[in-house]
Amino acid sequence: MAWIILIIVLAILVIWYVSAYNGLIKTRTYVQESWSQIDVQLKRRNDLIPNLVSTTKGYANYEQGTLKKVVELRNQLTAIPADDHQQTMEVSNQLSTTLRSLFALSENYPDLKANTQFTQLMEELTNTENKIAYSRQLYNSSVAKLTLMIQSFPSNIVAKVHHFQTSEYLQVPEEEKTTPKVNFDDFNQSDK
Repeated sequence: MAWIILIIVLAILVIWYVSAYNGLIKTRTYVQESWSQIDVQLKRRNDLIPNLVSTTKGYANYEQGTLKKVVELRNQLTAIPADDHQQTMEVSNQLSTTLRSLFALSENYPDLKANTQFTQLMEELTNTENKIAYSRQLYNSSVAKLTLMIQSFPSNIVAKVHHFQTSEYLQVPEEEKTTPKVNFDDFNQSDK
């Protein structure tokens, strides 16, 4: 009778161990897949940038510095190793900021704003930026689940045995955390 109980206990432990291991594998795969989604959107944005630059070049002769920075950041982004997530996101954030300033500068060029190709590219880039933001949220959520499994008992035992490691969260840059200052005096003076 004692052997039967021992076999049942061992079977339960084996089932639990396999289940915990498979859960860790599944969650780690979600982290990798969610990073892939970010990568896909970054690639899409990088593919749109040459069209944006060539469309903008003819109109915005005075904004060559901004266009040059967009191209430089795009080239930096493509040169970063695929497994360096933090560096990828740092350069990506700089590129997003530079693209926003390019869009803001387009306000000074009515002919450019009227160009349907430019408008379409702006919409596609805006949609892509939104998808990047969503993908970042998904990635951080997946990292949180993996971290919880790695640090929680009893799955942490399986994680240690098989050398599972947590991934880093993608951080929001400090400049994006601050609220922009709005000066209503500028609006009041333009009404006069």
